[in-house]
Amino acid sequence: MDQPEHYRKPGILTRKFMNPFVVIMMRLGVSVWGSRILEVPGRASGIPRRTPVNLLEFDGHRYLVSPRGEGQWVKNVRANDGRLTLLLGRRRQELSTRELTDDEKSPVLRAYLRKWKMEVGVFFDGVTADSKEADVQRIASSHPVFVLTEVRS
Repeated sequence: MDQPEHYRKPGILTRKFMNPFVVIMMRLGVSVWGSRILEVPGRASGIPRRTPVNLLEFDGHRYLVSPRGEGQWVKNVRANDGRLTLLLGRRRQELSTRELTDDEKSPVLRAYLRKWKMEVGVFFDGVTADSKEADVQRIASSHPVFVLTEVRS
């Protein structure tokens, strides 16, 4: 049986103040704790959609984790065959992704929670970087994780 879609919509403070502030900083070329602007075509419209994301560098790889769950950017990346662009200032980085299986996610989710616990911890149902493995596995399916690789021209 399919699991119901998991998503936590951002509140007004995040939508109206925090995200716009982070976007302005990134347009100026200033990354806030590894943040980037993710750009991906909308799956229905084809129009480029942008959203701030936290880029995690861990164990020699770069990852994007969706703390809120199955958000629009996740659906758009999947519909775009895993291709996306990360923006910081004038720098555009074309990337391809592979979505991790739930069994692969645990170390990445732990690293993500260590780095951004204060910002995103509320979205992980009480699970922390130091939680038992069973608890991390319990929430893994609710948080898509993508490993990034550069697109070679």
